[in-house]
Amino acid sequence: MPLMKMRLAAPTALVDISGISDLSYVRDGGDHLAIGALTTYDVIEHDRRVKKEFALVNDAVLRIGDQQVRNLGTIGGSACHADPAGDLPTVLLLADALFVIEGKNGTRLVPASSFFVDLFSTAVGHDEVLTEVRLPFLPPRSSSAYLKMSMREAGFGLAMVGAVITLADDTSCQSSRIGIGAAGPTPIRATLAERYLQGRTLDKTTLSEASEKATEGASPSADMHGNRWYRLEMIKVLTRRSLELALRRAGSRSGV
Repeated sequence: MPLMKMRLAAPTALVDISGISDLSYVRDGGDHLAIGALTTYDVIEHDRRVKKEFALVNDAVLRIGDQQVRNLGTIGGSACHADPAGDLPTVLLLADALFVIEGKNGTRLVPASSFFVDLFSTAVGHDEVLTEVRLPFLPPRSSSAYLKMSMREAGFGLAMVGAVITLADDTSCQSSRIGIGAAGPTPIRATLAERYLQGRTLDKTTLSEASEKATEGASPSADMHGNRWYRLEMIKVLTRRSLELALRRAGSRSGV
């Protein structure tokens, strides 16, 4: 529907699948949280397991549109729309989501790193449908955060960054993931910054240095709302803030 409104798509037919109730759920899958492709943002927002285990997902759905949009929009719809300036594609890449895709030739499991192919393009084939999104549970002493800057609250982001942090026993960084949206045709990972954080004490200096490295590989477009330099600077700011928030949450969960 968004592509049709922008005159970027003109399909000859539309199939409404919103009535397939079997594709709307949030349930424990053992080592992951399984979310049906037709689960709405509102359901995800109010699910206690999402709030507890996937703070970045909860952060994202709270920032999507207004209540009417959250009542109708779905996690599968956002993933398959694959807008790099959308909230959930960035979050799902960052969460290392696994996508369950079904078609006449059977079922495929596609990792987030291979799911988002290009601008508005995913690994879902023309004869396939996304049925489920699986979010792997984080290890102990972990948490996450997602932030974005937009022209208005709940609008499309000019810059968006999420972070996942796992603390070692000495409270240094055991591992980290940093995801950036609106900085290319697909969401990207800030791998240079992630490698820099590995094993380091997460103090103010370290987080600032990581933020400076986060723009490596980012290529935001310029428009009337901000030029490329401005958006790159905002990515740095949001990287630092999301890392700080994820660190506070991880410390709180660990009793640090």
